[in-house]
Order: sequence, then structure tokens, then C-alpha cells
Amino acid sequence: MDHIKENSRIAINTVYWSIAGNTLLALIKGFAGIMGNSYALIADSIESTTDIFSSILVLFGLKYASRPPDENHPYGHGKAEPLITFAVVGFLIVSATVIATESIHNIQTPHAIPEWYTIVILAAIVVFKEINYRFVQRRGEETESSSLKADAWHHRSDAITSLTAMFGIGIALCMGPGYETADDWAALAASGFILYNAYLIFRPALGEIMDEHVHDELIAQIRQVAVNIDGVRGTEKCFVRKTGMHYFVDLHIMVDGELTVTEGHDIAHSLKDEIRLRLPQIVDILIHVEPV
Repeated sequence: MDHIKENSRIAINTVYWSIAGNTLLALIKGFAGIMGNSYALIADSIESTTDIFSSILVLFGLKYASRPPDENHPYGHGKAEPLITFAVVGFLIVSATVIATESIHNIQTPHAIPEWYTIVILAAIVVFKEINYRFVQRRGEETESSSLKADAWHHRSDAITSLTAMFGIGIALCMGPGYETADDWAALAASGFILYNAYLIFRPALGEIMDEHVHDELIAQIRQVAVNIDGVRGTEKCFVRKTGMHYFVDLHIMVDGELTVTEGHDIAHSLKDEIRLRLPQIVDILIHVEPV
């Protein structure tokens, strides 16, 4: 349980970092976009603003998912995590739609070429967001939090939209009059990247809700621990279910058929204790004993 609490604390602190960073960037991008005549930068600001709200959702989901099991939720509240991830995907789709709609409108509306300093601002943003992505993604992998990984992809999508905006503004500045809409086309392309990222976030969360079999590595570790326990002849079925940042396991083991019920029970308990010691992300294991 200490392992789970620590993972929850790390994940929540990481989301606070995301909220602070996205708030600062949304303000910088919005101001620079308005002053620098760049809708691509304004579009970037819109996405950062949606990132703030989605990070708040992730924060709520993590706090709710960390609640201990109760009478109505014997497996805990971890499934709240992928459900919140679905909401994050919804934010991404909405922001992509708004950006695409406004980009098409601006492409059809004459406007001034963006200012040169918008490229400098975007370059700094790309570097900052990519660093954020790597930091949050690493924390997501450490804690095995699907919603934290989704939050990480928000940073990556932000870096991509900033990069495409840089490209579009660079074309407009280099080519001059007649290419004022280059950054709008860049914003339109960025909306496509955002939708693709939304799919990348949605797919694993759906698998988690559906208890999809994607835990071969963990199952191999469980079987390895089992065969090293005295009295375990082998393993049969092994099913793993992910719930938030932790796992539940159903395992069938084979023991000597001449053993008493008590002896078989003791072997199962020894195995359960060893698995939870070696693999702390597993919070509970149901072991079925098969006589050989």
C-alpha cells in the first residue's frame, strides 16, 4: 500500500506542475499571438488553455482513483483514471475542432504577416514543452498511470502545434506578401496532429476499461516468482486486470495432489506474499490451487 500511496503522490505533484506550466504558456502564447499577428500562436494558446482544464480533470481523477476500497467498490476506485482519460480526449477533440474552424476562417480572411519575434517565442516553447513531455511521460511510466500518460501527450501535442506554427510563420516571413496565411495553414495541420494524439491517448485507456490482455511481461514475472516457491509444481491460467495505478491477478497453480488442504493453502499464501513483495504494483492476487 505504501508503494501505491507514493505513486499517487508523485502523479498528483506532476499534474500540479503541468497546470502551472500550461497556465504560464497559455498567457505568453495568447499575448504574443495577438501582438504578433499570428493565429497559429493564438491557436497554440487555445490548446494550452484546454490543457489547463484537462490537467485539472486528471488531478481530480487521480485523487478519486487513490481512494481505498469500500463496500461499494471492493476493487478500489482506480477505473476512474481511464474514464478521466476519455474526458481528456474530449478536450483534445474540441480544441482541434476550434483550431481547425478558426484556421479555415483566417485562411479566407486577409491579414498581416506575423512578426519575426513570434518564431523566437515558439522555438522556446517547443523546447520547454518537449522537456515537459519527457518528464511527465517518465512519471506516468513509473507510476503506471494512464491519465498521467495522457497528460504527457498533451505536452507533446503542444510541442507539435508550436513546431508547425514555427514552420508556417517562417514561410510567411521568408516568402513575404501573398504568404500571410502560411501560419493559418500550419494551425490547420496542427489540428490534425492533435486528433491523432487523441487517438493515441484513447486507445490504451479503452483497453484498460475493457480489461484487454496487454500484460505479458508482468505475467511472465508472476510465473517466474511462482515456480521458485517450494511446493509449486507449475502455473496454469494467469489473468491480470489493471485498475488505475495497480493490478489485480487471478492465478492457477499446480501442487502435489497428495497434500492436505491446509498445506495447499499455506503454499498459496506464501506465493501471494512473495509476489506482493517482489511486485508491489500488484495489490491483490486470487490463487486457485490445482492438484497434480
